[in-house]
Amino acid sequence: MSKTNDSLTGVINLGNLDSKPSIDAKRKAKRKMYDKLFYRFCQGTIFFALVTLVVLVVHILMSGLSWISLDFFTNFTSRFAERAGIKAAIFGSLWVLFLTASFAIPLGVSAAIFLEEYAPKKLWVQWVQINIGNLAGMPSIVYGLVGLAVFVRYFNFERSLLAGSLTLTLLILPIIIISSQEAIKAVPLSLREAAYALGANKWQVVFLQVLPAALPGILTGVILSISRAIGETAPLIVIGALSFVAFTPTNIWDEFTVLPIQIYNWASKPQAEFHELAAAAIIILLVLLFAMNFLAIYLRQKYQRYKL
Repeated sequence: MSKTNDSLTGVINLGNLDSKPSIDAKRKAKRKMYDKLFYRFCQGTIFFALVTLVVLVVHILMSGLSWISLDFFTNFTSRFAERAGIKAAIFGSLWVLFLTASFAIPLGVSAAIFLEEYAPKKLWVQWVQINIGNLAGMPSIVYGLVGLAVFVRYFNFERSLLAGSLTLTLLILPIIIISSQEAIKAVPLSLREAAYALGANKWQVVFLQVLPAALPGILTGVILSISRAIGETAPLIVIGALSFVAFTPTNIWDEFTVLPIQIYNWASKPQAEFHELAAAAIIILLVLLFAMNFLAIYLRQKYQRYKL
């Protein structure tokens, strides 16, 4: 009787062994099917996004390319579409770009260096890091409200270039800090240890070894952040930047306009000619943003060989 039971148990065990590979095969087939479906979904999403982008770009080119001329760059905006240009917006954008970079780059890079190399690993530092990450994802219009309350009303900067530049500085500062921190973290620890072994002190290690090695990543983050600031409209509208400016600013206390606000003003008009002018200004803004992104990639590739 025991022999019979042993033989039955062996048969059952063999049956279980035979069924286990079939179960694993079914699971693998199911996983492959899910992987293929997800892959096709990602392909479809990318294809849809590219087609949408191409349609929009082609439409903008067909609408605005004929309006781009020398007069378009040298004329101020006007009530008449054939006389309107982007001279004030171009100069305002350049002013805002220069001032924002002057404020944001030293503050952002210095803060990143302090947080990564000098700040103690304590609770308040973690709290600061969490808040910087939260600020990086904040909607841009919130920064416009902060700029309106602090710079325009409290400090009484009015609707000046200084108020607009400081508002955009708040907008891109968290992004510069985070990207600079990531670039500094990517520097190998062996580089620091080798510098210390040769007798270098803390500031020599940070500023003569770590910072040059992290420069490609820092430059990339800075340029991409500034290119985002150039394309922002909501914060500047909230602080009261003008949409009709017939002069070029000469100092930081002057009123101003920028390309995104000029585009918004023309696009909101009912006449089709102003819509075409808005498309022409969009082309100029896209070229400017593409040039800045290309510069970021070029600088990263150029100085990458110095990064260990």
